[in-house]
Amino acid sequence: MRAWQVTAAGEPRDVLRVGERAVPALPDGHVRCDVAAAGLGWPDVAMCRGTYAFRPELPFTPGQEFTGRVADVAHDVTEMSVGQRVAGVSSFYTGDGAFADTTLARPTTLYPIPDAMPDEQAAAFCIPFHTAHAALDVRAGLQPGETLLVHGGSGGTGSAAIQLGAAMGAFVVAAAGGAEKAAVCADLGADAVIDHRVESVVDRVLELTDGRGADVIFDPVGGEAYEASFRCLASLGRILPIGLASGRWGNTPIGPMALKNISIMTASPTGYDRPTALAHHQALLDHFDRGTIAPLIGETVAFDGVSAALQGIADRRAIGRT
Repeated sequence: MRAWQVTAAGEPRDVLRVGERAVPALPDGHVRCDVAAAGLGWPDVAMCRGTYAFRPELPFTPGQEFTGRVADVAHDVTEMSVGQRVAGVSSFYTGDGAFADTTLARPTTLYPIPDAMPDEQAAAFCIPFHTAHAALDVRAGLQPGETLLVHGGSGGTGSAAIQLGAAMGAFVVAAAGGAEKAAVCADLGADAVIDHRVESVVDRVLELTDGRGADVIFDPVGGEAYEASFRCLASLGRILPIGLASGRWGNTPIGPMALKNISIMTASPTGYDRPTALAHHQALLDHFDRGTIAPLIGETVAFDGVSAALQGIADRRAIGRT
């Protein structure tokens, strides 16, 4: 089968090679899927660089998120059948990711997808929106009328958080770098947009809230953005460290937390039992059917364009999901 493989640690343009590799064997507890489309994201860049939490033995095939159809099921898998259309997360951590004609996955990481959802959107739906839902609804309990600040608003998870926050009735403030990315956030439904390259996020949030601050902060950026967030977080506020697109997790200032009864909430779509996870997924599909959420697709590339597209993400040129 055709597959992209990481051959060393480095930038995607330097270490990703496309060629033929054997179809992976089907382990117990897994399904094999034919890939229709795969989503490219920052974790794939980190895997190329060798800085991600999972580091399969070289060479390996990256690619976390995908959509396709089940081609084969292991003998102990009963909840999925051959031909079923699914989307979700591949077995990228074993090196059998989705940047290939065929990938492996555990059934618990896959979800049914309606035929009305195009492949490009299905391949970019689960990780961003399941993450946003786990953060805003399940963990933070975002309420109508509360102020939500979303860092990295033009990115994959940030764009999902803007849409979901708006659908939940929050006053959504989005932060992004540059006029183009700021305009994208406005188009997604943000009530206010901050270009952090030209104005202070902290000052603008305090201005917008009459000095009160944001009730909930969704942060896939980390680093300085996370650290500054505590200066514009309301009393009883909740901050959600989602990712580290900046390259590092931020340091937590305990003093402001203690004085304002602030909560730090980790949020991941993993760890829920299967019925609960499927209920979360259905709630998001209901939003999709109503037209209140949809993956932000910034670019669609052919299979041969994976390396160049991942380099674009590494160089911070991407908007939404690729």
